[in-house]
Amino acid sequence: MTNLKMLSLKVLSTVLASAALFTGCNNTDTGIQGTGAEIPKFDIASKELPESEGLTFVQNLKIGWNLGNTLDANQKTSVETASETSWGAPVTTVDMIKAVKKAGFNTLRLPVTWHNHVDKDNKIAEEWLKRVKEVVDYGYKNGMYVILNIHHDTDLKYFYPSYDKLEQSKKFVTDIWTQLSEEFKDYDEHLIFECMNEPRLIGTNNEWWVDVNSDLAKEAIDCIVQTNQAFVDLVRASGGKNAERYLMVPSYCASPDFACCNLFTLPKDSANKIIVSAHSYEPYDFALSDNMSNKNFSERSGGSITNKMEALYDKFVSKGIPVVIGEFGSRNKGENTEARVQHAAFYAATAKAHGITCVWWDNNAFSGNGELFGLYNRSENTWTYPDIVLALMENS
Repeated sequence: MTNLKMLSLKVLSTVLASAALFTGCNNTDTGIQGTGAEIPKFDIASKELPESEGLTFVQNLKIGWNLGNTLDANQKTSVETASETSWGAPVTTVDMIKAVKKAGFNTLRLPVTWHNHVDKDNKIAEEWLKRVKEVVDYGYKNGMYVILNIHHDTDLKYFYPSYDKLEQSKKFVTDIWTQLSEEFKDYDEHLIFECMNEPRLIGTNNEWWVDVNSDLAKEAIDCIVQTNQAFVDLVRASGGKNAERYLMVPSYCASPDFACCNLFTLPKDSANKIIVSAHSYEPYDFALSDNMSNKNFSERSGGSITNKMEALYDKFVSKGIPVVIGEFGSRNKGENTEARVQHAAFYAATAKAHGITCVWWDNNAFSGNGELFGLYNRSENTWTYPDIVLALMENS
């Protein structure tokens, strides 16, 4: 395969200006009713992809969707399953997940918090495990790939990347995955285990950024590397189809920057089925910042997306190691849907060109001043931003 050079930032403006367009319309296959606005289609030169079973696997994931702010809610409730709706989402139904699959999303990521559903010995409440399995099956039995994880369990009491908490952290992570590995051991490769979500020094000034030259970074990332290895060893030894299952592992706060730094190494794996887990809300000022004036997407800001993808490609994909960006998106900042459509199209196309699969963070949030990443209104069973969905599908 010919190695095609990545489009440089100098010609990015030309790509944005000359992107092929089609008119959004009702698609009877997906059920998506577009607004009639033009949807951009980016033709970005593909990077060379080596022969790799793992790269083929993540290409089959295509494009994904997160069931956010739902099973990951971390309140302790008197009824175990009541936490599912404690962050404002309705009870998840099989029809919701069917609608997501029908729209074209081939992967369902299920963020799940566990610490509020375990006893003092980290035994998961039966009612909670049963409910999680039920939602896993909504996607799995509908032919989707499903990513199951440990989500909001980063805390001094559970997982925390410091040497004084390392044994406790490894025990919590392996206790949870021991139970999940047993529960799901007969599921095939359509079910992916993701070790943990955004491991970091929560509540500190270094929560989202550490100097990679500092002892603090070396310690935190080493703790994450060790915990990832304990997770892989546990799952591989647990029997059934877990011996060959694809496993996702993150670096510090799941940032591409820390995944790509020299401190981070992948766990040893007898099955050679490790996927790098990363999150990237780029460009930050547009996609994630709470500065509501940063609501435009331009060719200049698109460069940060390309840079992250290029770094992940160079360290991992070019060597046959698969990467999944498990969270990305852009928050609604009011009257900027067109810019979000452009962003979604460019992001998906850039990821595809670099052999990377990405998963939209949908937290079912549509109003207020918070992080409004919702696409599918689960209460109304409608796509609030159908043109964003069409842009993702057209470019992935």
